[in-house]
Amino acid sequence: MKLLSKKNAKLIKGEKLGYLTLGLSLAPHKMSGVNLCPHASAGCAAACLFSAGMGAFANVAAARVAKAKFWNEKPTEFLAQLRKEIAAGVKRAAKNGQKLAVRLNVLSDVAWERFCIIQNFPQVQFYDYTKNPFRALQFAQGKMPANYHLTFSRSEDNQQAVENVSAAGVNVAVVFAGKTLPQTYLGKPVVSGDESDLRFLDAKNVIVGLTSKGKAKKDESGFVVAVK
Repeated sequence: MKLLSKKNAKLIKGEKLGYLTLGLSLAPHKMSGVNLCPHASAGCAAACLFSAGMGAFANVAAARVAKAKFWNEKPTEFLAQLRKEIAAGVKRAAKNGQKLAVRLNVLSDVAWERFCIIQNFPQVQFYDYTKNPFRALQFAQGKMPANYHLTFSRSEDNQQAVENVSAAGVNVAVVFAGKTLPQTYLGKPVVSGDESDLRFLDAKNVIVGLTSKGKAKKDESGFVVAVK
């Protein structure tokens, strides 16, 4: 099976900015039998975008589960194929006069820096969202690969981590209710995270605002923040 895809409405938005963006969509949380989102809250799991968009189709959902099981059961073979596909993406982007960006955690929260994938391709811009405060703080301290950008994600149970990470200078993604984003949150300017998915292009020390979508529109856990 093919691991990387650009068939994601949000990833495609990067093309207008000169980027070919490829994403790896592994079934999140415990859907594959192994928890690939160890820091996910109950609200996050309930509002997950796994079933949104193309994920509403049974064949797409099954493919995401199959990819996650491939990673869980045969990591060496998985990584070898992933390297081949990224290398092919580098050539494809160059042929089209684009830069290559890769998001390895479209739905999951795997510490890919531990497996030398990112380090193997210094010419590629990798980026992810994470709910792991340790990884976010490592990013703030310059301990992540230079071509890897992380944005921390807020949930209903990690407010202290949000404040700590934000104070360290890491951008924080927050899901807001409705279609209009507030101008500020926690004293920092809010920028739209819906216009494109290329978080490494965001200004520093901002809040990345995302409007609620799919199941998140019915959230009552506190995962989605009400706009005042």
